Amino acid sequence: MPWSQRNILFRPVLTDTLIRWILRAGAVASALVMLLILAFLLIESWPVLYQISPARFINDASWHPLEGAYNLMPMLSGTLLASVGALLLAVPLGIASALFLVFYAPASLALPYQRLIELLAGIPSVVFGFWGLTTLVPLINQLHPPGASLLAAILVLTLMILPTITLTAYSALKAVPDEFLHGAAALGLSRWGMIYGVVFPAARAGIVAGIVLAAGRAIGETMAVLMVAGNVVQHPQGLFDPMRTLAANIALEMAYAMGDHRAVLFVSGLLLMLLVMLLSAMAGRMGKNQYA
Repeated sequence: MPWSQRNILFRPVLTDTLIRWILRAGAVASALVMLLILAFLLIESWPVLYQISPARFINDASWHPLEGAYNLMPMLSGTLLASVGALLLAVPLGIASALFLVFYAPASLALPYQRLIELLAGIPSVVFGFWGLTTLVPLINQLHPPGASLLAAILVLTLMILPTITLTAYSALKAVPDEFLHGAAALGLSRWGMIYGVVFPAARAGIVAGIVLAAGRAIGETMAVLMVAGNVVQHPQGLFDPMRTLAANIALEMAYAMGDHRAVLFVSGLLLMLLVMLLSAMAGRMGKNQYA
C-alpha cells in the first residue's frame, strides 16, 4: 500500500486518539479542581472542626459567633426552604415552557420566546435582587409586613433558575430521536400520549440534569437572596418571615470575621458544597435507574 494511502487511513485513528487524551486531561483537571476546592474548605474549617463538636452546629442556642454560639441550622433551613420552594415553582413552569417551545408553539412564536428565555438567563443576579428589593418586597409588604421574607427569596430564585430548567429541558426534548416520535405516531398515540409515554422517558436524564443545575444555583445564590430575604437568623415559620441563607451569611460576615468565626464560615461553605455533591449523586442515581 502506498505511503499516502496509509496516511489517509491512520489520520482518523490519530485524531481520535488525540481527542480522547484531550478529553481525559480535561476530565482529570476538572476533578482536581473540585478536590482542591474541597481540600481548601477542609483546611480552613479544620481549626474549628478540631476544637468544637459538630453537634454544636445544631444544638447551640443561636448564631452569635462573638459569644461562641455557632448554630447553623436556622440558615440551613432558610437555604433549603428557599431552594425547594423555588424548585417547586420553577420545575413545572420550566418543563411546560420547554414543551410549548418544542411541541405546541407556532414557528413564528417559538424563536422569539426562546430568545426571551435566553435573555432572562443572561441577566445578572444583582439585577434580580435590585428588582426584588424595589418592586417585589414593597408589594409583599402590602400583603404582610415586613416584605423582605422567605416568599420574596422564593420568587426571585424562581425567576433566576427558570431559564436554566427551560433551556436544558428544551435541549433534552429536541434530542429525542425522530424515530421515537414517528413510531408513537404510527401507533396512533395522541400528542400528549406521545409526550408522556415516549418523550419524557427518553429525555429524563437531560431534564434531571437541568433541575440539578438549577438547584445548585438556588442553593448557592448570594446577592439576590441577600437583598430580599431580610437577613434575620431564625427558622422561618411562614412564607412572610424574614430569614438568612448560608451563602448570604458568608457574604455578610466574611469581611470582618476572625479566628473561630472565620473558620465556621468556611464550615458553612463546606456544607453548601456537600449539599451540591449530594444533589449530583442523586441525579446520577436517577440517571442509572432510567436505564436499569
